[in-house]
Amino acid sequence: MTKKLVVGISGNLTRPSKTKAFINHIAGEVAGRIGATPAVFDIEDLGSSFPPARRLCDLDPAARTIVEQMVNADVLVAGSPTFKGSYTGLFKHLFDLLDPSSLRGKPVVLAATGGGERHSLIVEHQLRPLFGFFEALTIPSAIYASDKDFADGVLVSEAIYARAHQAVAEVVNVVGATRSVGLAA
Repeated sequence: MTKKLVVGISGNLTRPSKTKAFINHIAGEVAGRIGATPAVFDIEDLGSSFPPARRLCDLDPAARTIVEQMVNADVLVAGSPTFKGSYTGLFKHLFDLLDPSSLRGKPVVLAATGGGERHSLIVEHQLRPLFGFFEALTIPSAIYASDKDFADGVLVSEAIYARAHQAVAEVVNVVGATRSVGLAA
């Protein structure tokens, strides 16, 4: 039996990244609940072949491996920092390379980070339509965290932990838990 895989993808280019840490937290919680292996990447992990790529075959083998893991994952956790009211351009570029049917029916947890509350609808007005195009199964509870929810790059907001817990429970209902493990807040 092949072990399940939860892949997280962050649209951030900078390191350290609050967004990647946020995605890593969510993907780790999902993986723990469904008995899966987590793998979390950011745009930087795709390397230098990614920005000029026009097709998947233009990517180097390492970048293609990351994309294959995303497409073959049992659960995808996708998030981006908010940039000019939307996800980052290279985050969108990644999904522009995918076949429209490649994420059909895939459970996807949506998350985003931003400087303030005014960008909180990025998940509903930007991310959800993107994954709707791919006919992915987006989990109802999306999670947005602003700068005030972090201290020194670490998520500290109990409200955001609770929202993440809710999204994790929803995706577990879709894919099924293999063991009963409580989420730490």
